[in-house]
Amino acid sequence: MHALPHLTAIDWLSIAIFFACWAGYAWFSEHSQSGSAGLIGTSQSYRLLWAFRMLERDNRVMDSTLIGNLVTSVSFYANTTIYIIAGLVAALGASDRLLSFTTELPFGGAGNRELLEIKLMLLLASFVFAYFKFTWSLRQFNLLSILVGAAPLGKAGEPGIDTYAHQLAIANNLAGDDFNRGIRAYYFGLAASGWLLHPLALATLAILVLIVLYRRDYRSAALAMLRRGR
Repeated sequence: MHALPHLTAIDWLSIAIFFACWAGYAWFSEHSQSGSAGLIGTSQSYRLLWAFRMLERDNRVMDSTLIGNLVTSVSFYANTTIYIIAGLVAALGASDRLLSFTTELPFGGAGNRELLEIKLMLLLASFVFAYFKFTWSLRQFNLLSILVGAAPLGKAGEPGIDTYAHQLAIANNLAGDDFNRGIRAYYFGLAASGWLLHPLALATLAILVLIVLYRRDYRSAALAMLRRGR
């Protein structure tokens, strides 16, 4: 709290833009009616289709392999995030040396030690958030593995099959959504590093990240391909 008086009006404005972009896009992509037409919402329909196809198969080695690949991807990000967090904690402990380095950067550097620490704390908070999302995604993928192991054999319309397929799809969606939240935290964590240069760099990078995320989720070739298959 002792660092807060060192924040200027431009700092506060940039922080507000940063969190508005992050929280606003998260709400739009996950809860709005328009957002459901994006890459995340379209992928969910394919997860349900995957669940029905899996329940029809007697041999589910392929499905287990696919889930294993998903778990490997999430594990990679979770492990990487630990190293990033450790590096940021070390940077907090060496803030004096880091401050002397940032004074040589353009746009005024990171300011005084107290201001540098709060900038690093924003970075640290972003990646801690990402770590919690990745680890929770891992646990939910493990739950999905259990559901696959206990899955009955049958086709759509048979007793209990539709309900179980929706359970599988929901578990897959929950794990995938938390993975997406972790990736989003990575993007905005990179934007937060712009604050080390200048407050306006924080706001500018947050807006650029917002544009990149929107283009990839709603204007990408990957989304167009998925829509053609529906």
